[in-house]
Amino acid sequence: THFHFEMMFSMANVEYGFGNFLSNNFSTYIVLKEGTDYKIFEKNFDEVIAKYIMPQAKQFMQISSMDAFKKAGNNLEYSLIPLTDIHLKSDRFPELGTNGNIQYVYIFSIVALFVLLLACINFMNLSTARSANRAKEVGIRKVLGTESSTLMAQFIFESSLVSYLAFLVALLFTWLVLPAFNDMADKSFSFNTILSFHNLPFLFVLPLLIGILAGYYPAIFLSSFKPIAVLKGKINSGFQRNSFRNVLVTFQFVTSIFLVICTMVVYKQLNYIQTKNIGFNKDQVLVVTGTGALKNNAEVFKDEVLKISGVKNGTFAGYLPVANSSRNDNAFSKDAVIKNGFNMQIWGIDQDYIPTLGMEIIKGRNFNKDFRTDSGGIIINETTAKILGYDDPIGKKLYHSDGTTGAKTITYEVVGVVKNFHFESLRQNIGPLAMKLDRAAMAMAFKVSTNDIPTLIKLIKTQFKSLAPEMPFKYHFLDESFEDMYRTEQRVGKVALTFAMLTIFIACLGLFGLVTYISEQRTKEVGIRKVLGASIGNITVLLTIDFIKLVAIAMVIAAPLAWLLMNKWLQDFAYRISISWWIFAVAGFIALLIALLTVSYQAIKAAVANPVKSLRTE
Repeated sequence: THFHFEMMFSMANVEYGFGNFLSNNFSTYIVLKEGTDYKIFEKNFDEVIAKYIMPQAKQFMQISSMDAFKKAGNNLEYSLIPLTDIHLKSDRFPELGTNGNIQYVYIFSIVALFVLLLACINFMNLSTARSANRAKEVGIRKVLGTESSTLMAQFIFESSLVSYLAFLVALLFTWLVLPAFNDMADKSFSFNTILSFHNLPFLFVLPLLIGILAGYYPAIFLSSFKPIAVLKGKINSGFQRNSFRNVLVTFQFVTSIFLVICTMVVYKQLNYIQTKNIGFNKDQVLVVTGTGALKNNAEVFKDEVLKISGVKNGTFAGYLPVANSSRNDNAFSKDAVIKNGFNMQIWGIDQDYIPTLGMEIIKGRNFNKDFRTDSGGIIINETTAKILGYDDPIGKKLYHSDGTTGAKTITYEVVGVVKNFHFESLRQNIGPLAMKLDRAAMAMAFKVSTNDIPTLIKLIKTQFKSLAPEMPFKYHFLDESFEDMYRTEQRVGKVALTFAMLTIFIACLGLFGLVTYISEQRTKEVGIRKVLGASIGNITVLLTIDFIKLVAIAMVIAAPLAWLLMNKWLQDFAYRISISWWIFAVAGFIALLIALLTVSYQAIKAAVANPVKSLRTE
């Protein structure tokens, strides 16, 4: 499923104020009758809104109809999403579990195909580059009456055979790296799953298709040789005269540079998320969950833990600024006769919450348990203060209706303004938030300062078990929950890095093979140039300049494509980096350096060879 749980129980066991149709605190699941189009079914929500929601809203908002509600700049709508689409396609936040993203599935599927295509390109390049080795074979067989179609079939069969041999090696490699992949992707694929019965047709056909794709062009190229010209030795396979091969090499480096740029942008955004000032201190905060089971002993547990050495502060923390924590969303207004309301998160905290999490009060004060009036007090964030429009919101009133019949209005007085902090993912802008004095005992958070974490946890567990011996002791650190919100992006970064390294490696293999062959083909030319006084540097430049030009062209093509894709990806984040020019410069430099290192080895080897030996051999 799209979320995981350890236990389910009936909401009848919870003392919750049901009947408020203006509350949006729950995900609701509906089983539709077979054959029902959920898009058409959504139209029924208009009737639900008119019958149940608008009557409640009219009790505390000056509106006459839904049309008037919308004309005032408000909007209220409900929509459905198929259960099987939630994990990869839901844009609702937060969901009950950590979502994936269908865009990443598409992107990496395309990248995987490109990596496979790079291997095919290498095969084409090397097969055509070394065509001279089989030229006489083709010429003799044609003279003896062999048809071009027969030769093509032979060469495609050979490439398909190579593809099936590669497939066997790939299966072995997959078996070896599958545990590492499962760890990186947080999956549990087994090798038997890959070899399952319904996958076998695909596994059999894929190598055949790859073999045909990789071998088709070399087969046409080789079978098209003129037998008389070939037998006379008149065949030219020089690199610089084969524009199609140049295009293939350029494509390889376009893909490599593109992935390098994308990987750098992803890691830069992840680093930005980790280092950005999020308005609270997530480090060294130990969260103990399930403390609601302590009931009347909750305060005792908190006080006893605070006595432990290494614990600096503690708070009731049912509401936390990370995903999968409690949320409470309700409508508020600054008018006693409620109108022009706005939705806002309302959290219950104690007087130790803000100091424990390192938040900053910028106006007014924090809660004080000695002030009886603080039971009706409220601390708002900067976003809420901006919505209210007061120069100084301290002492001003906020009104909230419970939405039930009779529309009971609850009044709060603003006692403080907390500096904005990110209580959702950085994909969202910081919304309005208010905190009231309450004991959200579902969890507790403790600010700790010790290097001996195992001993500290053991002591806290002892205190917990002494008060609730039958309950399991569970804990986690706040920074772990923070990282969980960006787990998908972290996996994307790792996968992108793996793909980038793989494409560069494949491109280098092809480049190394080509320059090796070209060096062999130009042995006589290099020997003559050296005899005539050319230096090793001159020869090296001669053999590498064509490849450097192709890398430069690849950079010009890859840079704008990468910018377009990553700029679109960054739009998912309300808080994001700007794509700096130096990322493109570094990616281009890396590609150029790798190409130079790959090409230069063979180029220098050819340049330092004894020209007398090469000419004498000729």
